[in-house]
Amino acid sequence: MTLEIRVLDPADWERWYGKLELAFGGVATPGQEREFDHAVTEAERSLGVWDGDEAVGTAGAFSFRMSVPGGALVPSAGVTMVSVASTHRRRGILTSMMRRQLDDVRALGEPLAILTASEPAIYGRFGYGCATQQLGAEIDSTRVRIAVPAGTDDVRLRLVDGAQSLERCEELYAGIVALRPGMLERLETWKPGFLVDPPEQREGASPLQCLLAERDGELVGYARFRTKPDWDSAGPCGTVKVHHMDAVDAAAHAAMMRHFLSMDLMTKVSLRNRPVDDGWQHLVSDVRRCALTLRDSLHVRLVEVGAALEARTYRAPVDVVFEVSDAFCPWNEGRWRLTGDSLGASCKRTEDPADLALSVRELGSAYLGGFTLTALAGAGLVRELRPGALASASLAFGSDVAPWLPHGF
Repeated sequence: MTLEIRVLDPADWERWYGKLELAFGGVATPGQEREFDHAVTEAERSLGVWDGDEAVGTAGAFSFRMSVPGGALVPSAGVTMVSVASTHRRRGILTSMMRRQLDDVRALGEPLAILTASEPAIYGRFGYGCATQQLGAEIDSTRVRIAVPAGTDDVRLRLVDGAQSLERCEELYAGIVALRPGMLERLETWKPGFLVDPPEQREGASPLQCLLAERDGELVGYARFRTKPDWDSAGPCGTVKVHHMDAVDAAAHAAMMRHFLSMDLMTKVSLRNRPVDDGWQHLVSDVRRCALTLRDSLHVRLVEVGAALEARTYRAPVDVVFEVSDAFCPWNEGRWRLTGDSLGASCKRTEDPADLALSVRELGSAYLGGFTLTALAGAGLVRELRPGALASASLAFGSDVAPWLPHGF
């Protein structure tokens, strides 16, 4: 078998994408979504493994910038569309694509690679660590009430056409990206994707609806949602499915949540991807009847340890030497001295004795402040070599707000 890995020729996109669909179950992607995927594919950053004329492996990357603690937007390769044909598994194809991709990311000067994993067990061996979680909820709106903060009644809510309000919503989103680690600066080509609404994927729910929250004519929040009507012997039992929701303050957020919890004919509000510290959890009358769930979300890989650790700020002053292991990207291996605070940081190679020993995967998990170095040490994944180093470094790596990836890629 002769396999060749090469950059995607745009003329081969249909064949390449078809193999991706086959690897993910063989169901054709709805036309709207397929057109969007084609539009956002960066062919020059996409790889195909070919066995003759047949594509047997796919991988791509998006040129994102991601918010990190301190508010900087850091170039981050958004790894996507990864697949290997079932006929060609266990032959090193995935490893060869990950190797080529990370080498390319490094050559482009991007200090981070990020992804959402279809199967989380796959990517740890390539140095990716789970860095954020997403909160889900199924709220029983017949039993749960919400107490709202001062100013909520000053917020006006309107249902509007999603396309006509897209730019206003995107302007609001752009204004809050730097406030929470893990959020992505929206590429221009991505904006129309939030209106993609294939009927085949609604599962009996309504078309996507758009809710605006305004105060004195200024947009302070928006949400995109569906309603799924249903009836049983006792009467209506529909569900409000909230897909996206952003707000600039607590009152706007509470106003939209109150609206969803009080909609006629609906008995459940379904939230599928929210920050783990979402404020409504402290306002509801009975959090047990909100059926909270957590799952992994964004996985982070430090491609250049020094540049990545210098790109963020730190919650408390830090001066620590890491002994980093990274078999897949050996240029990261060795000792790094990190010094920094809330104003900035420096991370350089050093021969000084190490204070903490860990792999690049643990650095990825702790990078955005979603998981503490102390917790990772409790799992035996971080070793303290100098007494006191763990507590001070763990505090420094923290974030005042939970990191969150607002949408997949």
